Amino acid sequence: MLSRLTLTDFRSYATLRFEAPARRLVFTGPNGAGKTNLLEAASLLVPGRGLRGAKFAELARQGGAGGWAVAAQFSNGLEIGTGAVEGAPERREFRLNGVKPRAQSDVAEQLAAVWLTPQMDRLFTDTASGRRKFLDRLVIALEPFHAREIAAFESASAQRNRLLAEPRYDPAWVAGLEDAMARHAVAATAARLGLIARLNASLEAGAADPFPRVTLGLACPIAQLLDAAAALDVEDWLRGALAASRATDAAVKSSGYGPQKADLLIADAQAGRPAALSSTGQQKAMLIGIVLGHVALITALRGAPPLLLLDEPLVHLDAQRRGALFAALARMDAPAWLTGTDQELFAGLDAARLAVRESLLEHQAFRLRL
Repeated sequence: MLSRLTLTDFRSYATLRFEAPARRLVFTGPNGAGKTNLLEAASLLVPGRGLRGAKFAELARQGGAGGWAVAAQFSNGLEIGTGAVEGAPERREFRLNGVKPRAQSDVAEQLAAVWLTPQMDRLFTDTASGRRKFLDRLVIALEPFHAREIAAFESASAQRNRLLAEPRYDPAWVAGLEDAMARHAVAATAARLGLIARLNASLEAGAADPFPRVTLGLACPIAQLLDAAAALDVEDWLRGALAASRATDAAVKSSGYGPQKADLLIADAQAGRPAALSSTGQQKAMLIGIVLGHVALITALRGAPPLLLLDEPLVHLDAQRRGALFAALARMDAPAWLTGTDQELFAGLDAARLAVRESLLEHQAFRLRL
């Protein structure tokens, strides 16, 4: 359980030292009061750009000194801190129990976080890029090194694009980059497939009941080949495909092969139809089901539940499904923070309720009161 959260010059907060009174918390208040900022701060305790996906330079409080910091203490004694790097606004660094970790994956191995935001309601009708990012967040929560594979592929691909744009490039150098692209692409795709298989099994076992069950899949040539061939053979095929497509890729300034071409497929398991064809309320219920199934999977594989952050989760949910969500949270007993504008909608949820109001003192902080 996250027992203490400390913010310094973060978003709308000049300073805040918040002692969490319970395992599950509900923050309510008007729009713009700072509720989502609290969840965003908690989401930054794990690697990545947090639940908003914002640039790190945007996190510093306007009118502040220019930096920002978030620190947390957990009931098991774990301490995690993160904040801006002086002179490098688009970088941040971590402290794990007061010591700089060797890699951010060390932090991810200590804490997992899962979140749901209103922006994710567009997942089913969003671009393939949005669904890939959603899938990769699910993977990283269980396989922290997945982020390195994606970043390494993107770096090698960008270097290859620059070389192919030159009138005369070194074929051996390009081949070396294509070798790296193939290795990282296959590793990343295998991790995605592994997560999808385990999450499908979790959902099939009823981890998200009574929310609608979905079936996940991956539309990706690399994934199709991995279903029938060994990883090394797929790497060989991908190296050959990249070499054969150099002229085409040079013209479009992008690689035609790789994990950046994949799409997450989501279908209603009972009806068999794509989730994009379901109603808005049904889509929201499916999304919650995926998140709850992911929480159950993390709990089973890591032996501890993740931190669950639900920003405005009750939008598009009727009374029956609100009750189903509350029952699921109680059953899972995961540490959960939820936000909403109307406290009455959370009736029936076993959680501490806190009101968030803009402070009248210089608009630099917000008061949290039971």
